[in-house]
Amino acid sequence: MKGLFLLSLRMKVVVLLLFFALTACGSPRRNMEREAARAAKKLDREVAKAKPARASSWGYFSGPVETRWADDGLTMVVVSELRYTDPYGEAWVAPVGSRVNGASIPRAFWSLIGGPFDGKYRNASVLHDVAYDEQTRSWEDADRMFYNAMRCSGVGAVTAKTMYYALRRHGRHWKHRQAIPVKSTSEARGSAIRPQDVDQIQKWIETNDPNLEQIESRAARDRP
Repeated sequence: MKGLFLLSLRMKVVVLLLFFALTACGSPRRNMEREAARAAKKLDREVAKAKPARASSWGYFSGPVETRWADDGLTMVVVSELRYTDPYGEAWVAPVGSRVNGASIPRAFWSLIGGPFDGKYRNASVLHDVAYDEQTRSWEDADRMFYNAMRCSGVGAVTAKTMYYALRRHGRHWKHRQAIPVKSTSEARGSAIRPQDVDQIQKWIETNDPNLEQIESRAARDRP
């Protein structure tokens, strides 16, 4: 009886070992999928680390933008293509015929720049409006492009970072292409912005000189 018991126990151990071996190995396809997922995550991390290193400048514009006022007196029409290549080599284009009105930028923050189409902010504002209207890329990429394009145009760090916070905190965002059209009314902003809120965030940036990742984190915390 003892011999039979030991034999049975040994057989059970063998079966368990085979089970664990098969479980550990899994199907070849499942293992390949897991390894591919790990490799993809590792690659994403490496790309994220490499981006700042590649951003040796603020990018460059190819030619000046030319616009005309539409008959409504509120919208501008692009009459010559505006092209901007960002620090990572990505091209952003406002094609001829694009209609822009500054609606992609929270109106409460216009006071910082005097208006979305004034002076150094004009090119960045035109490209940002077009990017928000087309929605062919993520809103995160569009907002970063706006920041880099402002710096490329000579906008100072504090103002550019304040505007970047405004977009991350109050901008009109979307999950899928053409999911939420950008509107020109204040209703498209999401939540009311008080003048003291603008002053507070600008002072925080002046005091701490945060990087873009830190601005993104604060904007996410401040979002209702």
